Formats: sequence, C-alpha cells, structure tokens
Amino acid sequence: MTYAVRYYSKSGNTRKVAEAIAEELGVKAISIEDQDAPVTEETDVLFIGGAVYAYGIDKSLSNYINSLDNKLVKKIAAFSTAMISRHALTLIKRGAQARDIKTVSETLFVSSKDVDESGEVAREFVRSVTGSAPELLMQCQC
Repeated sequence: MTYAVRYYSKSGNTRKVAEAIAEELGVKAISIEDQDAPVTEETDVLFIGGAVYAYGIDKSLSNYINSLDNKLVKKIAAFSTAMISRHALTLIKRGAQARDIKTVSETLFVSSKDVDESGEVAREFVRSVTGSAPELLMQCQC
C-alpha cells in the first residue's frame, strides 16, 4: 500500500497532526502550498487535513482537492483541527467525492487545545485506516 499526507495549516496545529500521521506511515507530511504537494504517483490512501476558516475550508485547500487526479488517488482519509467545528471533515470528504475519489469512513478531529497531546490518537487513526486497528471514529479528548 502507498500513502501520502497533505495538509493546509495557518496556525501550525494541523501541521503537527499531519506530521504525527506521516511519522506513523513512514512518509513526509507536505503542505499543499509546497511545490512537492501534487500527487504524481498512484497513492492508495491520501491523508489530507485542514480546518474551517470563515465558514469553510481555505480556498487553497479546496482548490488542491479539486486538482486531485482520481486515477492516482484511490482513497482519501480526512483529518482536521479546530477549536470546535468538525465541518472541515465533511467539506474535505465532499470535495473528494465530487472528484470521484472514495473516502474512508474513519476521520480524525483534534481540538486545537489538544494538539500537543494528539500523537497517540493520530497513530491510532493511521492504524485504523490502514487496517492495523479496528475501524473507529477518532476524536482526541486528551
């Protein structure tokens, strides 16, 4: 199986969770603003994260999702950080589905106040998505 991690982060919180996910997968977490962000090779699961900013996900994240090639990206696993709203998860999954990219049922939401203690829950999320743990809807209540 091949995996990739992409994220959009204004505050650094989503970046921290993306890095924990990537570490568990043995890959690099890449900001969607990085020149290496485009997925150019077949990827079984793309872990993609962001947050809600002013009633929706940032336009650059939305554009990034809209640019994904459904022949290269087989599935998306959504994760998000925010103070309260989990709505980014729905918007990421909706964007993927609009591109005819399947989404996994598992999602990860980490409250902004819990980001620094979220390493283990991020690792469990990866294990759940990759089949090394039972399917769970993950939520950090650290």
